[in-house]
Amino acid sequence: MAAHKFASGQRVEFSPSAFDGNAPRGSYTVVRQMPSETRDLQYRIKNSRDGHERVVRESQLGQS
Repeated sequence: MAAHKFASGQRVEFSPSAFDGNAPRGSYTVVRQMPSETRDLQYRIKNSRDGHERVVRESQLGQS
């Protein structure tokens, strides 16, 4: 099983895909690591500006 790349509390840059609707790209904070049934691990992240949370794949995140 692969290890998560980002830790809870870490600032990350989110790049939404075409399937993420109007989710804003930019700076987010990792709320928690989540399990995933695929090789692309998942995270719950919180937007730094509006406070909304969403679940995203690790491939959509980068170092802030």
